[in-house]
Amino acid sequence: MIPHRLSTLSAALLCSVATSTVVLAQSAAVSPAPEIRQSVTLTSGWGFQMGDAAEPPASDTTWQPVEVPHSWNRIGSYLPGSPAAATLKRPIDQTQGVGWYKLTLPAARLSGAQRLWLEFEAASRTAEVWLNGQRLGSHAGGFSAFRFDATSAYRQGGSNVLLVKVDNRAPETLGVQPTLPLAGDFFVHGGLYRPVKMIVTQAAHFAMLDHGGSGVYAQTRSIDNGKAAISILSRVRNDAGRALRGQVVVRFVDRDGKEVARQASPVQLSARTDGEARIDLTIDQARLWQGTADPYLYTMVAEFRDNKGALLDSVSQPFGIRTMALDPDRGFLLNGKVVALHGVGLHQDSGQDGWALSDSDIEKMVSTIREMGANTIRLTHYQHGPVVHALADKLGLILWDEIPLVTAWTLSPDEKEAPKAVADNARQQLVEMIRQNYNHPSVAVWGIANEVDFGPNRPDFIGKAVSEVPDPRGLLTDLNALAKAEDPIRRTVLANCCENNGMPGVPDVSGITDGLGVNRYMGWYYGKADDFSSVLDGLHQKHAGQPLALTEYGAGGATSQHSDDPQGGPINASGRDQPEEYQAWLHERVWPQVKAKPYLWGSWLWNSFDFATKVRKEGDSIDINTKGLVTYDGAIRKDAWWYYRVNWSAQPAVQIAGKRYVDRAYGVTDVKIYSNAPETELLVNGTSIGTMRGCAFATCVWPGVRLTEGQNRIEARARFANGVQTDGVDWTVGRDAAAAFRIDSGAILAAADPAHRFGSDAFFDGGAPGTADTRKNRYAPFQAAAITGTANRDQAATYRSGDFTYHIPAKPGRYTVILHFVEPSAERGKRVFDVAINGKVALPGFDVAAAAGGTLKAITRSLPATAVKDGLTINFKPTVGDAIVSALEVVPIDTPRP
Repeated sequence: MIPHRLSTLSAALLCSVATSTVVLAQSAAVSPAPEIRQSVTLTSGWGFQMGDAAEPPASDTTWQPVEVPHSWNRIGSYLPGSPAAATLKRPIDQTQGVGWYKLTLPAARLSGAQRLWLEFEAASRTAEVWLNGQRLGSHAGGFSAFRFDATSAYRQGGSNVLLVKVDNRAPETLGVQPTLPLAGDFFVHGGLYRPVKMIVTQAAHFAMLDHGGSGVYAQTRSIDNGKAAISILSRVRNDAGRALRGQVVVRFVDRDGKEVARQASPVQLSARTDGEARIDLTIDQARLWQGTADPYLYTMVAEFRDNKGALLDSVSQPFGIRTMALDPDRGFLLNGKVVALHGVGLHQDSGQDGWALSDSDIEKMVSTIREMGANTIRLTHYQHGPVVHALADKLGLILWDEIPLVTAWTLSPDEKEAPKAVADNARQQLVEMIRQNYNHPSVAVWGIANEVDFGPNRPDFIGKAVSEVPDPRGLLTDLNALAKAEDPIRRTVLANCCENNGMPGVPDVSGITDGLGVNRYMGWYYGKADDFSSVLDGLHQKHAGQPLALTEYGAGGATSQHSDDPQGGPINASGRDQPEEYQAWLHERVWPQVKAKPYLWGSWLWNSFDFATKVRKEGDSIDINTKGLVTYDGAIRKDAWWYYRVNWSAQPAVQIAGKRYVDRAYGVTDVKIYSNAPETELLVNGTSIGTMRGCAFATCVWPGVRLTEGQNRIEARARFANGVQTDGVDWTVGRDAAAAFRIDSGAILAAADPAHRFGSDAFFDGGAPGTADTRKNRYAPFQAAAITGTANRDQAATYRSGDFTYHIPAKPGRYTVILHFVEPSAERGKRVFDVAINGKVALPGFDVAAAAGGTLKAITRSLPATAVKDGLTINFKPTVGDAIVSALEVVPIDTPRP
């Protein structure tokens, strides 16, 4: 049986219903008869202004006309030169404060004991509502729907002024109600950023004040031999002054309009009381909701009728029949069959409008995700709205829903557990999320927390560090029990960040929920990209009885930054060096490891789109997290997006990687093409470079392709069974770059040089990149080393060290090899090495500190060299310590022979 507490689809997705006895005068369309409710979306006519938290604006003040959805915030920008910079034109507004909204409601004539309701799909982060000066109530939580009964405050035949105060100040602000999230690496926008509705019902109706839910909650209890057993709980209310006898009728209608099941339950209500009706029914030969393979939806219609059969209220919702399960070894099961879930995390903002997205904006975002081939979305890190849930139902996408319990759960360093106000708000937001989204077949799990195990290692940019670790397990255990009581069918989950990743003193939050998600950033914040396999296997072994998912992985990617070799130097995970090529390289390394783990019940890369955060200046952006596979404006699909597109989707696709790296630093380069075609051909300036077949993970690479001076036309031809698809780009090589090789060693992005065009570190074999610059921790900015003797300090600061070789693909001829050195820290005699060219020692027993007269002093050495058919080989062989070089140039003395 369904327990007393159950969940439901967000009320804003319910079909609007109307009655002929009510007239609403507004430009928005009103639902036609014979439906029994009437609903109008209050879009236009609003006034807005920022104001004081204590007092509403004076009546004679000027209000800015706005339409709802609306947010006063716009945050995040790209630096000049970024391809995405020009699209974000609305002025930046990072204000976290109090905004006031005013609207004169449309006229309505209420018949008898009809009720008038105001529904807000979301208001961030808290809201307080008055109608005609009468306070209707308040709501704390910026992501869930809520309603107020406005009947007593409404003046029939008069002017009705709605006033709404919305407050998105940070929780640590003095006097602000502690509303989740308390911290987090995302910006909390302010405003009425989802629709507001005015709804009229009869005196007897399905529950309108059930935590924003519809009052009708259904679950598939079993599927056996084609028969689906479904249980429905309906909550009803009689607001009339006399008792009521009636019944709740629930019927299911298939896609063709045929009724396939009907059942009724009697209801008896005293005046002004609530009641429940429980119904069990069976659908024979049920067609199942099969995810993206076949997202079949019935329509569930719930009707509240009196004892004469007259319709009092009606609720209609899509409903998919399915079962879902998590298995610690087999992964995710949909209707008893294994489905490999692979998808993305999603934040609800865009560069132009922040959180105030239109339905079409959300549809475009979901379409971009689905086109990539994802079959699941993790709705992070808070409850998302009804539109994305409805789209997921329709498209067959599996959803992870979660509440905004992120990173922090205490308000001061001396608190060892969540204060009551925080715990109460977490419970409230959890119940609202479950009840508002329960009827969605797409929702698989309820997420109760994200990364609350940082402990004392919490990065300063997402919350104040703590000296002693408060214990979140009591709060998590309570929330898990609450979620199970609300919905015993779906599984509970949380995502941790720090277990077994080298952070000491973090609390172990595993084992509390049904399933465990792990956020891991090997190759970005810590570790190596190739560590994923062993790390995941270790966690699977440690938590053998708990289903495991990978809930976040990824890297930043700036579309205006480009690297000649993404392994050439260290990235800066919290700074500027985040080339697009490294992001693609990391995903290319990680996805094969993830795909090989059948025990993972799901994986979600981070993130689908760049998103706003007030704490980052990284890549080519300000206040943007650049880990998205698509830019913040939604317009540019990065190389990593295309990598997943050809791996996850069976639809034909071909894309040349590095298309935005137009002005090339070297005349020789690897050409990479993402293609899921049986065979793919590369052409350069009309000449075929070769055809590849069966490329691993749909990624074909032609190494050492030589470009000519000037413009080069690069074309990919992908041959599919139904025809040929092509992709092309023009790359330019300057005169100097076509003849010489100038390498900024140890740099993933080449430093700008006042005299010549350098490329990032490339053509190397062995060694490791490094820098003479220092910083306190991985989140702190680099402190530039004071290097003398050079006009290019940034170039001199990076280096490659160890035992390594450069294979320079120079054309046969005579060259001068110019080597740039800086000793970062070693004393004289602590670093000694030979430099050999084509196997012959050209610089023996070299000691940089001795030659330069100390550390952090730049020097150069020039050596003659002759390139043969295979080019030049320059070997750095240590005898004491590690060899080192900061940059090298290979410059032709005379015109190289063809």
